[in-house]
Amino acid sequence: MNRIKEILESKGIKQTWLSDKLDKSYNMINSYVQNRRQPSIEDLYKISEILEVDVKDLLVSNKNIPKNEL
Repeated sequence: MNRIKEILESKGIKQTWLSDKLDKSYNMINSYVQNRRQPSIEDLYKISEILEVDVKDLLVSNKNIPKNEL
């Protein structure tokens, strides 16, 4: 799971802006934001650079998530 939605909202950034910067479709970014799909490691690093956050800030630890939700 990721925190892309939370970071975008806290910075006041629209998904369309991120899709332009990342050169991905809005639908792809939206699927990341809604946690329907997870970005590749490479894209996660690109997103962290674009949003000027540590890549770790984009991730949610899975230690406390029940196995059936992973």
